[in-house]
Amino acid sequence: MTFSRIAVKTQPYEWGRFGLNSKAGQLAAADPSVVIDAKTPYAELWMGTHPNAPSLLWGSSTPLKAALTEANLSPAVSARFAGDLPFLFKVLSIEKALSIQAHPDKKLAESLFARFPTVYKDSNHKPEMTVALTDFEALIGFRALVEINANLLKYPEFAAVIDETVRAHFAASVNSSEVEQKKALKALFKSLMERDAGIVASQIRTLVTRLSSSAHAVGTTEELLVRLDSQFPGDVGIFCALLLNYVKLAPGEAIFLAANEPHAYISGDCVECMAASDNVVRSGLTPKFKDVNTLVEMLTYNNGPAESQILKGDPYQNSLTSFLYDPPIEEFSIVRTTLPASASESFKGVEGPSILIVTSGNGTIVAPQDGVVKTHDAGLGFVFFVGANVEITLTAGSEEFTAYRAYCV
Repeated sequence: MTFSRIAVKTQPYEWGRFGLNSKAGQLAAADPSVVIDAKTPYAELWMGTHPNAPSLLWGSSTPLKAALTEANLSPAVSARFAGDLPFLFKVLSIEKALSIQAHPDKKLAESLFARFPTVYKDSNHKPEMTVALTDFEALIGFRALVEINANLLKYPEFAAVIDETVRAHFAASVNSSEVEQKKALKALFKSLMERDAGIVASQIRTLVTRLSSSAHAVGTTEELLVRLDSQFPGDVGIFCALLLNYVKLAPGEAIFLAANEPHAYISGDCVECMAASDNVVRSGLTPKFKDVNTLVEMLTYNNGPAESQILKGDPYQNSLTSFLYDPPIEEFSIVRTTLPASASESFKGVEGPSILIVTSGNGTIVAPQDGVVKTHDAGLGFVFFVGANVEITLTAGSEEFTAYRAYCV
């Protein structure tokens, strides 16, 4: 198999957008066997071979994984990743904030899986990249220490849940060495995470009551704090919004989330790609298990403005219409192609496997299938597996056409 449309599956997590308000739901509706329910949250659309929602070859019950060969993966990818896709490709549609979390590196993932296999269900790491499809909000990485210190002064309720000695040491560390800054930040985060939940909830009630007495523009820190409390009343993760960078992405902008870095998605639709793992260490904005000790110890405590983490993509193969998001890992890269109406673009074969999804418009893909070059319909929500070294041509229909392609070489 060199090229095939694939059938993909959705996940109805409670934080997702409902029905056709969800981009994941809209794209899933490309499958005529899928009936979109207005009362169901369509949080994620999964594309790949992960056992929790494996893709199938279109029109059959054959799992995509069963059709993978050394030839369509490439000998190099097949050997490195045990004959499987090394990435999981997704579309996320977020109505309600996801948990404050981080993903373990490979060494920690192996340790967590060995010790707690019912919680951490595989031994792989999970670096991930997100590209916004709509306006998108997230918390990523720790703010600069001077900014955190300013928030401690601006929001007395935040300061009240931090141990006084820890807070004083943190304030004194703002202009110290990087090593001392990270130690002070770790102590501050640990103090917050270990504070009695009743005290935290009481201070959040005071904070939100105070902030709610005035109107705040959408997208300000004050509005975000009130909004998060409406979703997770009294949760310690609300204070994390004063520790982590709050970023707003425009469509086409991306963030890369390395191992052991804190983050949370707040709202919007995106494509996301990650190493094939489901390992998450949580600490707030969630009713799920919070592994506070592990999270406190695993984080890098890197800190500073988030602007350098926002990626806009680089031209792909000297193209004017395709842009590459290339994280510093071996499992995946992403290409975004946006074609004007009736325009075409041809691509040389990628040296490894890829999965492509049409996220707006309609068009066609010219690609070989069963030894014959064919023209395939490529409508909104159509998803394709493209084997290694397969050349393809994308052509837009009567309107702008956008496709995202995740690949490994």
